[in-house]
Amino acid sequence: MTISATSVRFDEHTMWVELSDGRTLGVPLAWFPRLLHATPSEREQVELSRVGLHWEALDEDISIVGLLAGRGDVTRSTEHAA
Repeated sequence: MTISATSVRFDEHTMWVELSDGRTLGVPLAWFPRLLHATPSEREQVELSRVGLHWEALDEDISIVGLLAGRGDVTRSTEHAA
């Protein structure tokens, strides 16, 4: 069975994703800087697909598999000590 998002809503610090299996995920907006800095209107322009969430204007894609695994924005580079 593939778990997909059925709706998305936001509060000041959190993105809430309702899933097709009945669970609700609360994810810190700090995990996704593009969403954190977006306006409420920009956040509302989310497109739901069977595999994730997409914001065309923000160039943001978030997979449900990644959210369930606890992954945030994987496009951010991480610094490594040499």
